[in-house]
Amino acid sequence: MTSSALDVLAIGNAIVDVLSRAEEDVLARHAMVKGGMALIDETRAEEVYAAMGPGTEASGGSAANTAAGIASLGGRAGFVGRVKADTLGTVFGHDIRAAGVAYATAAAADGPATARCLILVTPDGERTMNTYLGAAQHLTIADIHAGEVESAAITYLEGYLWDPPPAKEAFLAAARIAHGAGRKVALTLSDAFCVDRYRGEFLELIRAGTVDLVFCNEGELKSLYETADFDAALVALRGDAKEAVVTRSEKGASFVTSGAVVSVPAHPVAKVVDTTGAGDLFAAGFLAGYTRALDPATALRLGALAAGEIIGQMGARPQRPLIDLAREAGLLS
Repeated sequence: MTSSALDVLAIGNAIVDVLSRAEEDVLARHAMVKGGMALIDETRAEEVYAAMGPGTEASGGSAANTAAGIASLGGRAGFVGRVKADTLGTVFGHDIRAAGVAYATAAAADGPATARCLILVTPDGERTMNTYLGAAQHLTIADIHAGEVESAAITYLEGYLWDPPPAKEAFLAAARIAHGAGRKVALTLSDAFCVDRYRGEFLELIRAGTVDLVFCNEGELKSLYETADFDAALVALRGDAKEAVVTRSEKGASFVTSGAVVSVPAHPVAKVVDTTGAGDLFAAGFLAGYTRALDPATALRLGALAAGEIIGQMGARPQRPLIDLAREAGLLS
């Protein structure tokens, strides 16, 4: 690939995260699936918000978290995602730019409010997400600017935004532009329930070469190939994908191609505080290494380092510069 202005341009849901601690019985009373992500309407959002304890608000969204993580590692990241011109939309734009991410998507003057994700964190650190997508669902092909996509070495697409047809068209347009400029396209499968909804379409994106690099965790991989056998699913993925990264929580992570599998252990963590953003930050670390042309094992270790740091704190945005940690670990100079 030729030189680029951005290492990664992430496209996804622009969401403001509201995080709060909760006991297990709160999830049960409100019929939440622990560890899952449920799409909710505005009425349900108000009900869940009322049930939450004191919380914190910060810009979020899976791909936006990844972009912020890349910036924290000294990379050049951009983000495309739709907000409304309201209070939370202002919060989102300010936060992501303050994180060092280029963000120029125009805010909508009317329509649904800015999206928010209500995240309940149980004492074991597991996060359960209830997401009102609002304005984020209204990303369209008009929000994709060729020059911006062409300027990025990798365009990173968030599987969560595959639901609305206009956003799907925007994704496919971005992929075409990226490939036309000799760039690469990455896709994160986002969630096992998301894979359940779009298994056939995701497989087609991978098999047709629309996507060059796939990110998934063990649950998403098993869902993709409808099997409980991890090894069988991995073999199938190696047959379909050009390149893929598979995370397995405490079992570590692997970079796979048809010809090889490179694996590293999980980064040691003193205490799991909140798993929100673990996959997003793993992708950030890996991409920060990948776009620097580091070897796969080092890129995976950067991912593990970033994920390990984020699950030791509340929230999905690093509270200290990840590049400092990477340098201390000898992974970046």
